[in-house]
Amino acid sequence: MAVRSLCFDDLQIGMNESLSHEVTAADVAGFAQLTGDRNPIHLSEEYAANSQFQRRIAHGIYTASLISAVLGTRLPGPGVIYISQTLNFRAPVFIGDRVDVKVEIAELVPERRRARMACACTVRGETVLEGEAWVKVPPRS
Repeated sequence: MAVRSLCFDDLQIGMNESLSHEVTAADVAGFAQLTGDRNPIHLSEEYAANSQFQRRIAHGIYTASLISAVLGTRLPGPGVIYISQTLNFRAPVFIGDRVDVKVEIAELVPERRRARMACACTVRGETVLEGEAWVKVPPRS
């Protein structure tokens, strides 16, 4: 995904960006190593086989981090500052799933250079995560 940098004045309600990413076992293992979240539902086939999901799932926050990738590299892009993020987890993401992430500008607050972003992650058309982010967007330099 190419990096695109927009300033607040470039933004319009309805603008959107997306990315697709296939979740790999290496992604999940790396995320567990990075965060210290070694819950066996993510790392152990044997443990996961006896869970409600019957196989390993990706960390929910790993899926949410894909939203951050869009915000920080495409819309608005470098220089954006996260203010807040709500997340509603709707379904699990499994190793091998292709996650489609979409971020759309829902509201602009010019006096504070803030934008409310509607965020969604889907797998095969099913929403697995949704929420909204508030971000502060740099001015034109």
